[in-house]
Amino acid sequence: MAGLAQPQLGGHSGGLRPLRPRRRQNLTPMIDVIFLLLVFFMLAARFGAEDRLPLETASAAGGAAYSGPPRLIDVGADGLRLNGQAVSAAELAARLSPLVTGATDAILLRADEGAPLQALVQLMDDLRAAGFVTLVLVD
Repeated sequence: MAGLAQPQLGGHSGGLRPLRPRRRQNLTPMIDVIFLLLVFFMLAARFGAEDRLPLETASAAGGAAYSGPPRLIDVGADGLRLNGQAVSAAELAARLSPLVTGATDAILLRADEGAPLQALVQLMDDLRAAGFVTLVLVD
């Protein structure tokens, strides 16, 4: 019996279990989780350009002296005011036209504390649609 190989025995308690080669850990579940996370973040991310308002503040205007008739529109919780007088959004462009000499004349916009932001954005869209392109936000 000297020519027969003896089986290798493993274990600390002297058991008769044969030694097996170590199994490599299966990485498939971890890769699946990584791909699921990747898909989740790709779907949750915002794609596309955000709308930005081209806005010029009074300090960025170069500090040039203001000339011409007053063109100040106050946006408040109670509505719009043109040079201190209440005006509706529908008649604003008609009341503003005699105060400007060209489309590039600056129109000053001032929002009060209680004014909703959407009202200011809507006013800016309406003024641009009416042909007034130089809007300056003051505080």
